[in-house]
Amino acid sequence: MQLYLKILALIFVSTHCFATTTVKYFKCTTDRGIVFSQFPCSANATQHTITTSDPKASAPSEQHYKTLNNLERNQIAKRTKRALRAKHHEKAVLNRKRDTAVREQQDKLTKLMNEDRRKKVVRQVKKEIKAINKAHAKAIKSLEKKISKLEKQLKAYE
Repeated sequence: MQLYLKILALIFVSTHCFATTTVKYFKCTTDRGIVFSQFPCSANATQHTITTSDPKASAPSEQHYKTLNNLERNQIAKRTKRALRAKHHEKAVLNRKRDTAVREQQDKLTKLMNEDRRKKVVRQVKKEIKAINKAHAKAIKSLEKKISKLEKQLKAYE
């Protein structure tokens, strides 16, 4: 019972310190102009609310903005870590795709064929592998730039 009274007193004190007043009013457009009233004055009346607080109420002594800034910084750091992990995963996927494409090209060499045909296939395979490696290097370079940018951003927030 005493605990209940203490909680009730605490609620009363906390609401008393931060007393707010809420007023609802209606805005109507008439032939004479705009009319404000506490009751609906026509069918097209729109209801609005004004909330005011007691100017004498004191703000809490704690500095909540620092806590909020820390929370926001932590959230940004977590998002950056997830993005970084995603980029590393994307890099691994690119490496697997390149390896698969190179393997497919090299499989062409294992087929039985005559010597002239084999020379043409070898040249073609070398050309394809070179193109695959060039495209892979370009994609990896772009990805590495993004990864380094994310790492710098993460370092700034940690």
